[in-house]
Amino acid sequence: MKKWLLILALLASLSGCGYNDFQRLDEQTKSAWSEVLNQYQRRADLVPNLVATVKGEANFEQDTLTKVIEARAKATSVQVTPETLNNPEAFQKFQQAQGELSSALSRLLVVSERYPDLKANQSFRDLRVQLEGTENRITVARNRYIQAVQQYNVLARSFPTNLTAMVFHYEPKASFTVQNEAQISVPPSVDFSKPAAPATAPASPAR
Repeated sequence: MKKWLLILALLASLSGCGYNDFQRLDEQTKSAWSEVLNQYQRRADLVPNLVATVKGEANFEQDTLTKVIEARAKATSVQVTPETLNNPEAFQKFQQAQGELSSALSRLLVVSERYPDLKANQSFRDLRVQLEGTENRITVARNRYIQAVQQYNVLARSFPTNLTAMVFHYEPKASFTVQNEAQISVPPSVDFSKPAAPATAPASPAR
């Protein structure tokens, strides 16, 4: 006990122990993370209507639809708690699920190029615009979270505030890895000015 009192006395003698800064930045990261979750939820809410609209297109690739449905189910099933921010493994699991949904939705938009009637469907076009807008908002929210976590982690690792972090158990927070950021930071991009690729004729059965 005396050891901790000595450490606290040392911190008090320095130019600020950073305790208040930890509280401020902790709240800042929580607020930024809440916005990330809000935008991910907004995207998840768009998926059922998007899938329902695409299902109306005759002969649409069922495998593509199935992957979107499964990816959404997986992304929404991952439990997110306040402790997720301090658990790199749980954070990675959550981001992996969201990345898989991003990939599935991107594939869906690419495949839709092969269906002129679907591309001309006003409901589909409106949903596509909403989806792309949401992906952009996810990118902005995620980048703000990354910046907030960076400030917090610098404080947690710098002297003398790292001593405050040690005493009060302020661990560095998990953030997006470079690999994850490269994978999911780019919204789905489809060039609608290009004509759809012609369908490949099925091979004749062997005689």
